[in-house]
Amino acid sequence: MTTRFRPASVLSFLCLVGMALPAVALDPGGERLRVAGETLIFDTEGGGEDQPGEIVVEDIDRVRALLQAHPDVSILRLNSSGGSIYASSEIAWIIADYGLDTQVDGECVSACVDIFLAGARRQMTLGSKIGFHRRSWSPGAVESYYNDLRQSRGWDTPFVFGSWIYEDTQREMYEYLRYMLRRGVEAEFAIETLQVDSGDEWYPSRLRLIAAGVLREEAP
Repeated sequence: MTTRFRPASVLSFLCLVGMALPAVALDPGGERLRVAGETLIFDTEGGGEDQPGEIVVEDIDRVRALLQAHPDVSILRLNSSGGSIYASSEIAWIIADYGLDTQVDGECVSACVDIFLAGARRQMTLGSKIGFHRRSWSPGAVESYYNDLRQSRGWDTPFVFGSWIYEDTQREMYEYLRYMLRRGVEAEFAIETLQVDSGDEWYPSRLRLIAAGVLREEAP
């Protein structure tokens, strides 16, 4: 599914860049999550040393609490290199339910993109970028998951677990691609996001993001 823009719309879109606003309220998580006027800023790169540098499960309740406390918020501004897929999926559901617009101011990579795509109108400030790569699961995390759940799931051997991973990965990729298409992203582009190794990033140009429906000036 392709979203098309008239030249005038593209020009006006390129001119729509975010303006810095004074922070008027902070959440318990610190500077990484804060409200500024009608904008909820989610900047996982801007927290202190005691704050997580990625999207974490605790952010789900923090985002929900801030939106409940600030009903005038209409924009979510993102700057994040990614993090928990589960957390980003839950936050994306909240953002879509509230009907917020989303904006990238800096970088939005990996799991951050899931949250960004939840926006009704989706913008990117000049000089910012959006990055894609395949999802990954570290060997240590796989081992811990297997050891913790092997008895309850009936994984008698690592080979049984490996078979489950094969099926689960296919289900996850199906859900990922279906989500992108439902958010108005071109099918060919969605498939192309899977070409890059998890240790690298693909940063499409602004015009490519517009043509693919990742960026859109008007809500559907």
